[in-house]
Amino acid sequence: MSYQSFASFYDHLMAGAPYDQWLTYTKQKLESRGKLIRNSAILDIGCGTGEMLVRFHAQGANQLTGIDLSMEMLSIAREKCEQASFSPLLLQQSMAEFEAGQQFDLITIFCDSLNYLEMEEEVQSTFHLLSQHLKEDGLLLFDCHSISKIEQFIGETYTDVDESVSYIWYSFAGEYDYSVEHELTFFRRGEDGRYDRFEELHKQRTYPIKTYEKWLDDAGLKIDAVEEDFTAYQATDKSERLFFVCLKKE
Repeated sequence: MSYQSFASFYDHLMAGAPYDQWLTYTKQKLESRGKLIRNSAILDIGCGTGEMLVRFHAQGANQLTGIDLSMEMLSIAREKCEQASFSPLLLQQSMAEFEAGQQFDLITIFCDSLNYLEMEEEVQSTFHLLSQHLKEDGLLLFDCHSISKIEQFIGETYTDVDESVSYIWYSFAGEYDYSVEHELTFFRRGEDGRYDRFEELHKQRTYPIKTYEKWLDDAGLKIDAVEEDFTAYQATDKSERLFFVCLKKE
């Protein structure tokens, strides 16, 4: 999914996203290993419009790279970063095939971006590439929907009405086990007061925790923790969001 029309609405719709919680979580995980954001080379995969890159920079990080499949998202990210007076390396790539040209102290994939990979082979390829791009003492943090969360989406309809942007979001069962498809219709008000309509289809898929654990192990990554939604509690397949903390195998 390249978020073609969605990019222009993304920040409006994600105004309540827990970016600051992701930042706090990241700082805690780094500091527990005696590291700081400002001293780390950081890769943010699925960087979207650059919200985490801006926050990492505000913490003193100056070795920042962002990867996203959508050129539209990256264009917005670049504008934000320029306004904050820094210029990270931004790459338009699929996370299943990315090449960033260096290794990193920290790699993050937040906001269930991993769930947009439709095929098992893509997830496995991503994990192998993450292992290759992680320094020996590096840290990988990513979150994803649980099986339970994917199942909760199915059959649900979400709506929001705003003066400038409104949407209808309908979710239904996907083609594969533990998958969902989101049919989104947006209405954006123009200067003339008329509304333009945009439609997109987003697909997400997840897997049992044990499957993720096996694939990470196969890729040479050691799981330090699988936690439940910004807590230190051990996650299960019934948790809503799974947070994986991974290290490179010695």
